[in-house]
Amino acid sequence: MGRIVRVFLSGALALLPIMVTVIVTAWVGSLVATYAGPGSFLGNLITSLGLNIYGSSTVAYFIGLGIILGLIFVLGLLVESGLRNWISNSFDWFMMRIPLVSNVYDVSKRFVAIMDRNDDGDSLKSMSPVWCFFGGEGNAGVLALMPSHEPVEIGDKNYVPILVPSAPVPFGGALIYVPQDWVKPAEGGVERLMNVYVSMGVTPPKGISPDSMQPAKEAGAKERAPEKAAHKRTVRDKTPSAETKA
Repeated sequence: MGRIVRVFLSGALALLPIMVTVIVTAWVGSLVATYAGPGSFLGNLITSLGLNIYGSSTVAYFIGLGIILGLIFVLGLLVESGLRNWISNSFDWFMMRIPLVSNVYDVSKRFVAIMDRNDDGDSLKSMSPVWCFFGGEGNAGVLALMPSHEPVEIGDKNYVPILVPSAPVPFGGALIYVPQDWVKPAEGGVERLMNVYVSMGVTPPKGISPDSMQPAKEAGAKERAPEKAAHKRTVRDKTPSAETKA
């Protein structure tokens, strides 16, 4: 009986990725059909484009959809031809002047920038994946994104910002400022980090070699050296000398 259950679970686990893919694809398809299919608000707008060419509503919907896809393709050609900044600035100028809508537009633009493959320095792709060890090396670590390498001085220490995404949907999380010596570079790029969070850890991140950790150890030792020296001086001052005892 135990072997039968084990064989069945093996088959179910082998089929699970396909089933998840089918379920997610069906869910996305139903979502698109609900908001952009025939009979929806956007679907009626698409149908109205095609009704000027053909009388049947079903055929008109696909004609209108073809017109929209063609316009998107033409827009892509314009973007690739070097008009990207001009088009982006025009959209920004228009959308950012609409109350409330401008906030949604700004957030969605930043999310899309994560998947953008251009070389724009302002893109979120410029973020660096890092390891953050809370409390220093040897403690709990988290894989995060560093939006800026410019430190912020708080007291006598330098702090840097990190974004800790949430799993399995990495479009959320927490912004935390941590001591600079807690942060170590991570390999693999933003795509690798996203894969780790989307898979909820099933896709493992790349580790850190001991050689890359050694400079951090030396830097931490140098930073703690004045504290240790001050502590020794304090202990020496408090310890009575032999002459004082005499």
